[in-house]
Amino acid sequence: MKILIISDTHGNHVNFKEVIRNVSPIDLMIHCGDTEGGETLMSGLAGCPSYIIAGNNDYFSALPHELEFSIGSLKAMLVHGHRYGISMGYEPLLEEARSRGVDIAFFGHTHRPCTIKKDGIWLINPGSLSYPRQEGHHPSYCIMDLDRFGEAHFTINYL
Repeated sequence: MKILIISDTHGNHVNFKEVIRNVSPIDLMIHCGDTEGGETLMSGLAGCPSYIIAGNNDYFSALPHELEFSIGSLKAMLVHGHRYGISMGYEPLLEEARSRGVDIAFFGHTHRPCTIKKDGIWLINPGSLSYPRQEGHHPSYCIMDLDRFGEAHFTINYL
């Protein structure tokens, strides 16, 4: 199973279209918030089921602020991160993930990619496709592969 994880596109779809051309076909798309109105376009271009949540810049969006779902046998939560003070550290999000019993917490907001496994819980931020803030400032996204044993593998990719 191949899953595209993106975040913080902020209404700019040029890089998203390039990513879709490069990685399709995909089985699932996850957007960690701050679409700024692009969710319908992105879902359509992805051509697969999508989980998309509202971020702190999605002011008038009807999207949910958080979701929980399963990917194979793994339980996941999807948040933007601002409500957990993610810019100040991972501990509040990790604590929430622990309390919910999830295996993976997907988040955005910082515009910096990371894949961290702590206490058996993955914390996954794909970075930003539109306004990256990490060193080098290259737009980023994450590909999650679920292998035949149900194990998750994450790769951060850059444009």
